[in-house]
Amino acid sequence: MVTENGIADAKDEKRSDFLLSHIREIYKAITEDGVPVKGYFHWSLIDNFEWARGFKMKFGLYKVNYETKERTPTKAVQVYKQIATASLH
Repeated sequence: MVTENGIADAKDEKRSDFLLSHIREIYKAITEDGVPVKGYFHWSLIDNFEWARGFKMKFGLYKVNYETKERTPTKAVQVYKQIATASLH
């Protein structure tokens, strides 16, 4: 199980490539090396409070406006959706 795999990317420039490259490596570990990966959890669904840096780090697939509580999808949401709904067979 891969948990808490993500990147802080306030400008939303690296998250999609980061996600694709890590999922690609997980897929290779499963198909080429026989690693029994049972699941993947991206870190994180929404921007959140990080103990060391407070609200400054932007890990979320969805950006959060902490004044209005509005959530806005990043570009990586579509990438994650495509990965989650893709057939691997």
